[in-house]
Parts: sequence; C-alpha cells; structure tokens
Amino acid sequence: MTPRVALWLSIVLLIAAWLFDMFTPQALVAAILLTVPVALASLYLNRSFTASMVGASIVANIVAGWFNGVREGGHWDSIAIANRTLAAFSIVLVGALGNLAQTAAERSGRLAARQRLARRTESVRHAFERIRSSLNVELVSRAIVREAVQILGADSASLYAVEAVSFGDLTYVFQAGGADVTVKRAEPVAALAQYLHRAIERKEPLALMPTDPVARLCLDALGADHAAIVPFFDQRLPVAVLVLVAAAPEQLDVEPDLWTSFGEQAGIAMAQARVFVELARKNDELAQAIQSLAHRGEVIRDIVYALSHDLRTPLAAAAMTLKQALDGKYGALPDAYREILQRSIDSNNELRRLAETLLLVARYESGEQSTVREPIRLGSVARSVVDELEPLWHSKNIRMRVGDDETAVAVGDDSELRRATMNLLSNAVAWTPDGGTIAIGVSRNGDTVALSVEDDGYGVPEDERALLFERLPVRPSARPGAGSGLGLYIVRRIAQSHGGRVDYQPRQPRGSKFTLTLPAFREQAVG
Repeated sequence: MTPRVALWLSIVLLIAAWLFDMFTPQALVAAILLTVPVALASLYLNRSFTASMVGASIVANIVAGWFNGVREGGHWDSIAIANRTLAAFSIVLVGALGNLAQTAAERSGRLAARQRLARRTESVRHAFERIRSSLNVELVSRAIVREAVQILGADSASLYAVEAVSFGDLTYVFQAGGADVTVKRAEPVAALAQYLHRAIERKEPLALMPTDPVARLCLDALGADHAAIVPFFDQRLPVAVLVLVAAAPEQLDVEPDLWTSFGEQAGIAMAQARVFVELARKNDELAQAIQSLAHRGEVIRDIVYALSHDLRTPLAAAAMTLKQALDGKYGALPDAYREILQRSIDSNNELRRLAETLLLVARYESGEQSTVREPIRLGSVARSVVDELEPLWHSKNIRMRVGDDETAVAVGDDSELRRATMNLLSNAVAWTPDGGTIAIGVSRNGDTVALSVEDDGYGVPEDERALLFERLPVRPSARPGAGSGLGLYIVRRIAQSHGGRVDYQPRQPRGSKFTLTLPAFREQAVG
C-alpha cells in the first residue's frame, strides 16, 4: 500500500467509524473502531498527519458519546463513559506507537538509503576502475556501454564518438543480459543526430519524451519507448555521446549526481585513451624520423670517411712528386716555376691536413676513439709542430716563442695530441696579422699539464665565443681562407677523449689565448 492510499483510506475509515459509533447503543463500545484509522494513518509516514488523526478520533469519540446520550433521553451510562475513556486512551496509545513505528521506519529507510548509496558508490567506483583500466579507445568504449547498462539501469546503451563537428562511423552497443558489445559501422540517423547535437550544446543529459513528435521519431528509430542522451566532455570539449534505452521511464530516473559523475569519468577515460593513441602515433613517427636521420648520418659519415681516407694516398703521391721536382730531380727549374711548385706543395699539404681532419671527425662521430695512452712530452710536441708549420708563420714574419717544461708530460696518443697542437697553432697563425707574435707555453700544475697558445691577433668577438668549439660554427667575422671550421672542434673532442679540456681567454688589448689542459703522466698510470 502506498502512503497516498493510506492517507485517504484512513480519512474514509475515520468518518465511517464515527458514523457507526453515532448510531449504535452506548453499551456496544463502537468507539474502539476509531483506533483503526489512527493505525492506518501511521503508514502515511507523516507524524503531523498521525497526530491530526489522533485528535480527530478523540473529537469523534466525544461527539459520538454526547450524541448517544442525547439520543437516549439525556442519559449517559457510566460504563459507556468509562469505555469511551479507555477508547480515547487506546487512540492515543496507537498514535504514539504509530509515531514510534514511523521513527523506526525513517531510521530504517535512512540506513537502507545509506547502504544503497554505499553499494551504488562502490559499484560506480569499480565501474570507473574497469572503464579506466585500459588506454585503448575501443576497449574503453566497450567498457563504457557495458557499465552504463549496469550502473544507470538501462536496457541498452549505445556510444557515439564525437570527432570534430561530426560523429564517428563506429557505434558501440550493449544489451542488458548480452554476452558482448556489438560494434556497428553506421552514423546516427538524422532524427537522433539532432538530439545528440542538442545534448552537446546544452552540456547536460537530455530525456526523449514520447509526447514530443520529433522525439517520437527518434524513439521509433531507436525502437524504444523511453531514452536518454548523456554527453561526455573533457575540459569542455565533447568526446562522445551515450544513448540509453529503457522500457519504463523509472529505469532512467537516477540521481543527477550519478549522471554527472558517470559522464565526467567516462569523458576523461575516452580523452586519455585518445591522447595515448595520438602519443603512440607521434612516437612512431618520431622513431621513424630518428631512424631515417640516423641512417642518413651513417651514410654521410661513411662517405666522408671514404673520401678523406682515399684522398690521402693521391695527395701524398702528388706531394712527393712536387718535392722531387723542387729538389731538381727532373732537371733545373726557373725561379718562377720553383715558386709555383712551392705554392703547390703548400696547397697540397693544406689539402692533406683537411683530409686528415675530416677523417678524424668521421671517426669521432662514429664513436671510434684512440685507446693508445703513453707518456708524451708536450714541449717536444710543440717544437715539432712549430718546425713543421715554419713556412706558414715565417712567410708572415710572425715572431714565434716556445717555452718548455720538461716535467709537463701528458698521458695520451701522440698523433692526436700532435693534431690538437697543430690545429691550435694553425688557428693562431691564420688569425695573427703580419709581424705579429705567437707564444707557446708548456707547464705542469699538480695532476695536470697545460699547453697554451697566445697571439696578439684579431681575437674572437664576444658574441661568437659560445660557439667557438662547436662543429662548423657560423662566424660572420671569418675571413676567406681562415680554415674549415673544424679545427677547434677537433681540439675539443681530442681533449675530452683524453679526460681534459680546452679553454679560450681574450687578451688585452687584443689577441687570444687557447689552453689545452690534460691529465699529467704518473708512474703508476702505466705501471
């Protein structure tokens, strides 16, 4: 019996019991029947109404008793009065018990409601865990429609993904009691699409009312009597729309917070899955690009390695032939021709150094480094390089000073340290004007040794110093013939491979100082 039925039935019974009591003898004690509507009123679960029924029943008891005495000639039986008093007490007692029962029922209802809420909350939590347990868009979509049927109480659920301003061509459908989710490749019909867009615009669930002619068309297209549309958003952007179908409207009558919570969590799950898919695609593209760049780098490095390696032999042969011609092996030469031969020899030597530099760069870039480590006197290396480059600095009337320290013994590869020293000195010669001065210093400081090259040349502009030791730096102030741009880069790589470093300092009023610092040789280092 519903509370509303209990209300009207108690009122009708009160009137009936009162009329019956009015026209029965006093001795019959019909007033006891007034407790029935009071007891029935307690089912209405409203204490105020029960109290009103108690008061009305007592008034009816008094009125009926007075009317009975008047009807019997103004005679009121003492026993009848006592019975009516007991009846009034019974009415009050039944009303009090009814109120106690209502209080207990309310407590029980609240407890049951809390238990239902707890079960619902737990179910929703587990549902969200299942929905967000995957980062695959298809698996997330399947989980959403499956959990929507379970949590929101629908007979079936259909999910339409939102892509830009249209809907995807894949629809995920799950029927209550079904074994698995069905995937259909079809866009929503026009009538349904209209309501899907309306729900997205309103950003709230939308119920399809059978009384609405347009909604009726949509329901007919769905083959349903009742339906609701729930849009999913992520940061205010629509990601999907869920369509719920039910046979009875009360199936879709759930708490608004549940609609909101389910929509938010489902929208976040779908958005995360899409982001993961997009990241995976970007990672694949990035991996392919990196692989392509690595392959191109290997090809370029191999070409440079091959060219520089193969160039050394013909350049060495040409240098030997030119030197023999200059020495008169092929006969006496005019002075003008001897000068041309000397220039050719110098150019050939420059090409050989460039080929060796490119070969060294290719080796370093491919990860090939010398493992030779032996004691090297830096002073001897410096004097040897100065002697080899004498034609260059002597032709420019440069004053060359070399300071030696016999204790400055480094640990490394003689050919590589010689290359680093030659690059530093060649750089100084190239950037020092005619008549300038270059000083080479060698020293030891504890566990390190240093080789410095100082000049009073043009120096390096402040805005170019940060890229000084980089590969092929862009130097706006560079002069034609100043070098390949790889010399200082090679010096840095050699220094690093030996556990050292190379530094630059400007000199005043002009000029530069480059310092190559390396670990010093110790007896136990090679013992």
